[in-house]
Amino acid sequence: MQPQSNISINRRIFWLLIKQMRPKQWTKNLLIFAAPLFSFEVVTTADIFYTFSGFLLLCFISGCVYIVNDYIDIESDQNHPVKRNRPMASGELNPGIALIFGALIVILSLSLAYVLNPLFSLLLVFYFCINVAYSLRLKNVVIIDIMIIAAGFVLRAIAGGLVIHVPFTPWFLLCTMLLSLFLAIGKRRHELFLLGNEKAAHRKVLENYSFELLDQLSSIVTTATIISYSLFTFTSGRTIQLMWTIPLVIYGVFRYLYLIHIENKGGAPDKVLFEDKHILITVVLYVVSVILILYYFE
Repeated sequence: MQPQSNISINRRIFWLLIKQMRPKQWTKNLLIFAAPLFSFEVVTTADIFYTFSGFLLLCFISGCVYIVNDYIDIESDQNHPVKRNRPMASGELNPGIALIFGALIVILSLSLAYVLNPLFSLLLVFYFCINVAYSLRLKNVVIIDIMIIAAGFVLRAIAGGLVIHVPFTPWFLLCTMLLSLFLAIGKRRHELFLLGNEKAAHRKVLENYSFELLDQLSSIVTTATIISYSLFTFTSGRTIQLMWTIPLVIYGVFRYLYLIHIENKGGAPDKVLFEDKHILITVVLYVVSVILILYYFE
């Protein structure tokens, strides 16, 4: 009976370690597939394999960032209505075991990334470092906190180009950054609404934000995102027919604004993607449209 009991305990710890790496939030890393999407006509089976490998390595590194972040925030998470259920905050997972597991995953992931492309490995190191810096200090610096979140998305997009050796246009990276800022601002607004008078106890930087400020920032970024994407479709060097995807981008942005302002959602963009049928259908239509347009007009 004793060996079986140990096996059950080990399985439980392994499950908690995976849960601690927040696999539900790995959907953000799907952005790495933007590179093969916009280059699908020259993409080979090997490129798809490299991109999928890069996606997994990005998931592992981002999962280790969550381990570090939750280790630093254990005390504040224990007072949060949702975050207190996380493995370390709830006391189910020993923090020491989580940190050792995370360190091993980081070393293994960076080694494999170096095989794919040394620059991809350096990018993962940079991604890990800025996110640890965010967890330690920068998350408490107003404005910088949301810019760090946006930078993470831009790095994901660049990673896709590095693993298959495809360059991105500056306009595309600008669109990615602006859309990421839009999502980050929406996340802060949702936290401001959800936590109310207890906002400072859960996230110190929220003391420096107001609904008026976040709404103004959102308005600026929304406008810039739509204009930048429109310019991207005309100046990317690809077929001008990509302009037919502009309405889908506009609808997706407007729908997200509706969810933020009317339904008070937007705290977790990865959840919104799968829970809101309008957003999900819009994303699917966008991907299909890009593939069909590039296939028939190039």
